[in-house]
Amino acid sequence: MPANWSLAQLPNQLPDQTGRRVLITGANSGIGYPAALELARRGAHVVLACRDRNRGEAALSRLRAELPSPSIELLLLDLASLDSVRDAAARELDHNLPLDLLINNAGVMAPPKRRETEDGYELQFGTNVLGHFALTALLLPSLERAAAIPDRPAPRIVTVASIAHKPGRIHFDDLQFTRRYSPMKAYQQSKLADLMFAFELQRRLTAHRSRVLSVAAHPGVARTNLFQSGDYSATELALRKAMGYVIGAALNTDADGAVPTLYAAASPDVTPGGYYGPQGLLEMRGGDAGPAKVSPQANDTEAARKLWNICEELTHTRFF
Repeated sequence: MPANWSLAQLPNQLPDQTGRRVLITGANSGIGYPAALELARRGAHVVLACRDRNRGEAALSRLRAELPSPSIELLLLDLASLDSVRDAAARELDHNLPLDLLINNAGVMAPPKRRETEDGYELQFGTNVLGHFALTALLLPSLERAAAIPDRPAPRIVTVASIAHKPGRIHFDDLQFTRRYSPMKAYQQSKLADLMFAFELQRRLTAHRSRVLSVAAHPGVARTNLFQSGDYSATELALRKAMGYVIGAALNTDADGAVPTLYAAASPDVTPGGYYGPQGLLEMRGGDAGPAKVSPQANDTEAARKLWNICEELTHTRFF
């Protein structure tokens, strides 16, 4: 039986990444930053796809301070704008380089008031789902370029989901929560949709005989910037910051939370369409990573096909 990965053993478990080109959304903070750090440490060229230039450049500076000579670059990307997604993908494609790993990591979690993306979609669905759907479709040619190279490991698309998907459901009658907005229900929907996207993508890649793999991961409950930023009052922000420290101490730090993503990204034991997460209490804690539990609704293939068609229509993008 394959060994689970752990934060302590990561230096021995994470394979050499020399020669791999990696793109991580939201790589300047949360679990995205330690994922970028560890992949760069092992020799990957890491593209940090970030919304804010200053924060992105600060992350580059941190990486250069922590590593002797990292191969890294910044790509400005706002997943809440489909124009930005198209522009960022075009800049990446202009390099004419194979892309070995795409980590769909960035996300928005439960803003208290309903907000919209630049394109008029509910912010969590538009960012977490539609932005990554379009980005993945647009970057698929670069992933297929890597897949066509003989003896090169199969490229991977890693989509970061959440244990919040378990109580979630897809509100096909009101995907954008225009009638009655619920911050957590909208978040749960977006994370369920992310997991369904990862599974449906693998089914379609298999049908097209592609070597590209689609897998998913979740961090459990980790201390990330999702708990500490957003449209909140000063009192609530202070409370959420304190909650973040408690989560980091009792459950997972952002580095712990990144281990399942790294497992999905690089473990030789990953299976096509797999889903990975912490192995501790209720999948909430543990710096180790292995197979995660999937809710029945995430395996609803009919709903996944319906959702896929809606995403194609809303983003004006197609994969094949």
